Amino acid sequence: MLPWAEMLRSALAVGIGPKDFWQLSLTEWRWLAARRAGLKAERLQELMAAFPDEEKAQ
Repeated sequence: MLPWAEMLRSALAVGIGPKDFWQLSLTEWRWLAARRAGLKAERLQELMAAFPDEEKAQ
Protein backbone atom coordinates (compact mmCIF):
# COMPACT_ATOMS: atom_id res chain seq x y z
CA MET A 1 0.00 0.00 0.00
CA LEU A 2 1.32 3.44 -0.87
CA PRO A 3 1.78 6.03 1.87
CA TRP A 4 -0.61 8.60 0.34
CA ALA A 5 -0.54 11.05 3.24
CA GLU A 6 3.27 11.08 3.37
CA MET A 7 3.52 11.47 -0.39
CA LEU A 8 1.08 14.38 -0.38
CA ARG A 9 3.02 16.05 2.44
CA SER A 10 6.25 15.53 0.49
CA ALA A 11 4.66 17.02 -2.60
CA LEU A 12 3.40 20.04 -0.69
CA ALA A 13 6.84 20.50 0.88
CA VAL A 14 8.43 20.85 -2.58
CA GLY A 15 5.68 23.10 -3.91
CA ILE A 16 3.44 20.60 -5.70
CA GLY A 17 -0.20 21.46 -5.07
CA PRO A 18 -3.02 18.92 -4.68
CA LYS A 19 -4.28 19.37 -8.26
CA ASP A 20 -0.81 18.75 -9.72
CA PHE A 21 -0.17 15.93 -7.22
CA TRP A 22 -2.84 13.78 -8.90
CA GLN A 23 -1.34 14.42 -12.35
CA LEU A 24 2.20 13.23 -11.57
CA SER A 25 3.99 10.73 -13.80
CA LEU A 26 5.09 7.31 -12.57
CA THR A 27 8.66 8.58 -12.26
CA GLU A 28 7.50 11.50 -10.13
CA TRP A 29 5.42 9.17 -7.94
CA ARG A 30 8.49 7.00 -7.35
CA TRP A 31 10.53 10.08 -6.43
CA LEU A 32 7.94 11.14 -3.85
CA ALA A 33 7.77 7.62 -2.41
CA ALA A 34 11.57 7.45 -2.19
CA ARG A 35 11.88 10.80 -0.38
CA ARG A 36 10.76 9.16 2.84
CA ALA A 37 13.52 6.54 2.62
CA GLY A 38 16.35 8.90 3.53
CA LEU A 39 18.05 9.24 6.91
CA LYS A 40 16.42 11.38 9.55
CA ALA A 41 18.69 14.05 11.09
CA GLU A 42 18.64 12.30 14.47
CA ARG A 43 19.79 9.00 12.99
CA LEU A 44 22.52 10.75 11.02
CA GLN A 45 23.82 12.34 14.23
CA GLU A 46 23.85 8.93 15.94
CA LEU A 47 25.86 7.42 13.10
CA MET A 48 28.30 10.34 13.06
CA ALA A 49 28.88 9.95 16.81
CA ALA A 50 29.33 6.19 16.51
CA PHE A 51 31.68 6.40 13.50
CA PRO A 52 33.60 9.70 13.64
CA ASP A 53 35.93 10.68 10.81
CA GLU A 54 39.53 9.95 11.68
CA GLU A 55 42.03 12.72 11.22
CA LYS A 56 44.97 11.82 9.04
CA ALA A 57 48.37 11.91 10.73
CA GLN A 58 50.74 14.41 9.16
